[in-house]
Amino acid sequence: MKIAILADPIDNQRGGVHVYTRELINALTQLDKTNEYLLVREKATPPVPGTQSLVVPNNRFGLIFAAFRMFFIIPFLLRRQKVDVVLEPAHFGPFNLPKSVHRVTVIHDLTPLLFPHYHLWHSQMLQRLFLKGILRRASLVITNSKHTQKDVLQHFPFLKDRIIAAPLGANPNIHPVQSMDWLQSQGIEKGYWLTVGTIEPRKNLVRLLEAYEQYRRAGGRRALVVAGQRGWKSEAFFETLETHPYQEDITVTGFVPDGALPELYSHAQALIYPSEYEGFGLPVLEALRCGCPVICSAVSSLPEVGGDLAYYIDYQVPASITRQMQAVDQLDEQERTQLQQRAIEWASQFTWEAHALVCQKAIQKLAAKQPYSVDL
Repeated sequence: MKIAILADPIDNQRGGVHVYTRELINALTQLDKTNEYLLVREKATPPVPGTQSLVVPNNRFGLIFAAFRMFFIIPFLLRRQKVDVVLEPAHFGPFNLPKSVHRVTVIHDLTPLLFPHYHLWHSQMLQRLFLKGILRRASLVITNSKHTQKDVLQHFPFLKDRIIAAPLGANPNIHPVQSMDWLQSQGIEKGYWLTVGTIEPRKNLVRLLEAYEQYRRAGGRRALVVAGQRGWKSEAFFETLETHPYQEDITVTGFVPDGALPELYSHAQALIYPSEYEGFGLPVLEALRCGCPVICSAVSSLPEVGGDLAYYIDYQVPASITRQMQAVDQLDEQERTQLQQRAIEWASQFTWEAHALVCQKAIQKLAAKQPYSVDL
């Protein structure tokens, strides 16, 4: 089969969908030596081993050209390439393909529908206008957790025979390290509270700042590191930070390169992830791979990733976060070592190879018109 992947996120993003697209492609091409992979990209570099590239530049004439590119240019070129399957990792497409071409759409979460007030207006509108039609035409929908699968089926029950859940993996380069070169370059000393991700309302970081203030007023002394780039509707976070009584002990790093993540997780007191909703929660898995304790919300998919190792919180109550910070602080050396060992063992079951294998098998059965089981 010739499988086309709409791989724009590896060229125009640095967030979660970029990571997903990059790791899925790498895992599929290492696993599958039978099928041919064609990447639709904005740029020709860097090349991806084991694939061909179909370069379709973007951003020439703004949104009008971007829409023309998505709805007409790419479908035309894919028809000329005679592809058998088109996979869209960013859950917005593919579009305008003949019925003979199998369409595979990946859904990471339904936040534009579930939390529209946390998204930019055009993102909300595009999802409301197009998502239902995209899913009706999809041959297969892949979700990254059982919780996301259930959310999708609640809103789009017609997918009940065309949807699978495949848990994500973590970058194998994320593991415990002793080095602190990057941390030292940022002036960060070990033993800090850490949160990782784009700064946006759903991440619930204003309540984290409130919890951190409570923690400090109760006698806690550790610093707080917020690792992530500024996202949409983040004004409330930065306004709260400006007047925070412990602002001097809060570091906002901005975007963190992949190579620095092992240091961040390995030397943290714990990852705090008080998100209101996650389709998966990759930072939780990354932290566990490094033996870093995790404090996270007890909602959406996060218990699937955190298992019985995470310290769960009520994300609406800052005092709940504070209590778990204090609980982690009270661990003795033996308890912490045991937790680290269990975390690394638990996280080892989540791999990109396992994710890609589920996807690859489902696509093979789809193309062969064979049924596949839907695990709910």
